Amino acid sequence: MASNSPKSSRPVRIANCSGALTDPGILMYNQAKCGPVDVITGDYLAEATMASSAIERTQSTGPGWIKSAFDGIQMSLDLINEKRIKIVVNGGAMNPKGLAEKVHDAVKLLPPGSPVSHHIADVPNKIKFKGLKLRVGYIEGDNLIHKVHHLISKSLAHLDGTNLDVQYTKDTTSFLESPREMPIVAANAYLGYRAIKKGLDEGADILICGRVSDASAVIGAAAWWYNWSESDFDQLAGSLIAGHLIECSTYVTGGNFAGAYKYPPSDFLRLGSGIAEVLPNGDCVVTKHDALNGFVTPATVKCQFLYELQGNVYLNSDVKADISKITVTEESKNRVLVSGVKGYPPPPTTKLAVFYKGGYQCEHLINASGYATDHKWDVQELQIKDTLEQWGILDKFDVLEFQRIGTPMKDPDSQFASTTYMRVFAQSKDVHVLSRLHLAWFHQFMSHFPGMHFSMDFRPLAPKPFFAYYPAVVSQNEIKETVTVLGETSTEEALYFSILPPTRTEPLAPRENYETADPISLESFGATVNRPLGDLVLARSGDKGGNVNIGLFVESPEQWEWFRSFMTKGRLRSLMRKDWKDWYFLERVEFPNIYAVHFVVYGSLGRGVTSTSLLDNLGKGFAEFIRAIHVEIPQKFFG
Repeated sequence: MASNSPKSSRPVRIANCSGALTDPGILMYNQAKCGPVDVITGDYLAEATMASSAIERTQSTGPGWIKSAFDGIQMSLDLINEKRIKIVVNGGAMNPKGLAEKVHDAVKLLPPGSPVSHHIADVPNKIKFKGLKLRVGYIEGDNLIHKVHHLISKSLAHLDGTNLDVQYTKDTTSFLESPREMPIVAANAYLGYRAIKKGLDEGADILICGRVSDASAVIGAAAWWYNWSESDFDQLAGSLIAGHLIECSTYVTGGNFAGAYKYPPSDFLRLGSGIAEVLPNGDCVVTKHDALNGFVTPATVKCQFLYELQGNVYLNSDVKADISKITVTEESKNRVLVSGVKGYPPPPTTKLAVFYKGGYQCEHLINASGYATDHKWDVQELQIKDTLEQWGILDKFDVLEFQRIGTPMKDPDSQFASTTYMRVFAQSKDVHVLSRLHLAWFHQFMSHFPGMHFSMDFRPLAPKPFFAYYPAVVSQNEIKETVTVLGETSTEEALYFSILPPTRTEPLAPRENYETADPISLESFGATVNRPLGDLVLARSGDKGGNVNIGLFVESPEQWEWFRSFMTKGRLRSLMRKDWKDWYFLERVEFPNIYAVHFVVYGSLGRGVTSTSLLDNLGKGFAEFIRAIHVEIPQKFFG
């Protein structure tokens, strides 16, 4: 039966154990073992994971849920039971019911030889009955594949469709007109916290979700702990940001940290994941277990805060979080307070991730060493294009790029230092066209430029299907969300609840996009020195569908006055140099309390991570590229 009172007046300690399916189960075990936590959450579902899980499920090549999620739960069961820790993970992917049933069996029966069953080594050929007092539940309703064509018939709007300045890359909407040629394989709505809270209220100890939003598990856990209502928007918004801060595994404890070069490499071994202590008002303290490696500082928290943002309003199906006045304050070592978030009613829609078969793609790497490299690449590109043109198929490729990667060292000290490579990347809806690419390379193989060499692994040249991504929006009224709590015994009936959409919503306003107010003359800061931007500025970037976001920040008020005036939209365009395309669109906002400027570059990832031609397909390297560019920086900032 649901409880209507807060569990405690103290902050709820919510630990993360995963940011992707690659995170091993031991991270969950460590979070349960190494210190006090009330809830452990895990996010296993990158956008691309849903498509691969859907194919796995429909072709019966796998269970459709994430194995590492089960591994973590299985090895942590004794600790979960002993400490009464709640578990909420989205590792159910395309089959949350299947994973929940698997976990339910594991709660009752523990196979010999598992990581936590060393104590039953004396009965290696038997299964030990566990009988743990843990209830397992699962959440469904995100999978809209059964009605996606109905939604398309009513017009399935693109997530960026209300911004008329945004242009889409080629073929973004082609699948809407050609569903047979480019069939949809997955269509999953991003669910919120309401079913999670209900499941916990009804006694679930382990909740298996499908495509809930990355931070929903943390919102649900905090709302359950404090018994927040769906109109407690400030608290919900604060916990949304708490979830955002810890959702990416070790990204808040040293992983993917732009300031990593200031620490010895050994500091990045066996990092522990983050913990959010969510306060009753929704503020949070980001921390970690003392027994685990890593570090939580204002800089690591700011970097993660700026990761994969949409602007200064963070959207969720439960709440809109105004983050424009966010503050980040160090309380003590490995304890950072995050506050200043304001909440508002959610939009009537939520994100719908649609994946479809976009065609076929292949790629190949060719190496060149030393002298006259540009000429060598000119020869290689012309030879392949000329052959394809002779065969009458050059214009049959949807994408054919000859990417020149790296610059050879001047006066190199080894052959490695003098070597760069060309990445030939191609896509086509016609597999037979694509299969001719390697033949075109072979056709003039012995006419190659001087010193050509390559890996003997030709598998990437074989055409393989790829998925394209269409981020849509769907009315929350189209979603039939449910939560089921399984019975503790085979004779006990499961509890089943339908979850209604939010009762109060507000239409989305246009995203803010502005240059700085009252910019200060850059000359007023005195003499400058030409140095990499990263000598002063930390940053983080990431993918948002077909777009890339980047947030950059400095340390002091005086640096901020210079940086906000310096880091304009025009400045970012110029820093992108050859990578800027005139059809891209830029949005810019500021977070003055943390001395940060944030941009979204619309269009640079094409149709998303699974189909982009960019080597940096997740946008993570973009910030490091920008930080490496030399600019004029006031000399006084370097002491």
